[in-house]
Amino acid sequence: MTSIDHKFTQINKRIRNNKDSILKTSEEIKKIKAAIEIKKPRPAVKIKSNIEISLRKAQIKPNFNNKTVLTDSTWHYVELFLKRNKGEEALNYWHQAQNFFKATETLDLLSKPLTTYYCFLNATKALLTFKKIGFDTRHGVSGKSTPGQINLINEIVYLHPRGVLSGLCNYLEEPVVTISVPNTNKRLPESYTLKDILYNLEYIHRAYNLTYSNQTELFVPIEEPRFVHDKSRKKGWIELRLEPEYSTDKEFAKITGFGKDFYYDQIDYYTLRLNKEFKWDAPRNNPTTESLQDLSKYYKNHRKRFRYIYSANKLWYIKRKNLTNGLIDRGTLPLTFAAMHRLSEMSRYDPNTLEKHLEKSYGWLLSEFITKSIHQFVDMVSSEITGDDFRVTGFRT
Repeated sequence: MTSIDHKFTQINKRIRNNKDSILKTSEEIKKIKAAIEIKKPRPAVKIKSNIEISLRKAQIKPNFNNKTVLTDSTWHYVELFLKRNKGEEALNYWHQAQNFFKATETLDLLSKPLTTYYCFLNATKALLTFKKIGFDTRHGVSGKSTPGQINLINEIVYLHPRGVLSGLCNYLEEPVVTISVPNTNKRLPESYTLKDILYNLEYIHRAYNLTYSNQTELFVPIEEPRFVHDKSRKKGWIELRLEPEYSTDKEFAKITGFGKDFYYDQIDYYTLRLNKEFKWDAPRNNPTTESLQDLSKYYKNHRKRFRYIYSANKLWYIKRKNLTNGLIDRGTLPLTFAAMHRLSEMSRYDPNTLEKHLEKSYGWLLSEFITKSIHQFVDMVSSEITGDDFRVTGFRT
């Protein structure tokens, strides 16, 4: 055998060995793929034919049957809704709120709080009137500056048991309480600092955290909150995902009442489930009356844990409960209403003090609240009135 023949034989041998190795590797890959159980998402809770029950913006009586409404402004949509549903009295308040909204757009930061607050006041009256929630015509909120330096912690806001704000709290099933003074017959109203109120508002939480970087973050971002069920156990619950950068045990420990759902692999991101469940018996997506009642009760009990930011995207958050400093157990609407009332008092009676606040290191945070709150508040009230979800046009839902 020549040297050339020998080399040719060696080459053929290496080719056969490579082919055998490739074949063996391919077989091993097939075995690994076969061993991996690809988990489909848990089945969604549905009503009627294919209407999935999802987390909605409305906290009280959401309309699960309607798709998201795409509109750049909810004013006309809500107006038509009120006309169709015999809400003439509420419509007058709604028109007033819209007029103050338009006026606000043309004003500077020192003047915006006054018209913004009256937009909030009339929008709230429209909601309460349409929902037939009784309310005292007083504002139900007051404030004062405590002696000392100009600072958000020295701006105190009081919530009173009578007034429009109290009516809003009653609608949301979080009534205003008073605090008894020991050894007297006196009762004091709820009170919070303006700083703590801003801390508890999700739509300015990034601005707050950048301003007060040493304070613990209160809101954890989540993705795809949905209602799912186990057909065999006839149970349902809320499922959600943590964003990949938040899918750590440290972040998970911040969220009480939830557990990891090990039905999923928990590798790229954590999939969590609310520990509490509800009865869900729905043969062919036709739930029993008892199931629908249990779902409604479940939604009402747990919806307040979740917060959203008015945006072109779906931005949902969980508000933490395992904190003591600065945590206020109240919803976004009442706190926004109360904070803007305090700023409106300064805008009207003491603009010099308001200007000094805006010149402080936290001035940007305050300006973010003044400019963003009106869009958040109107969107939330629009959803509560109609039961619908709204998103700006030009984006796929």
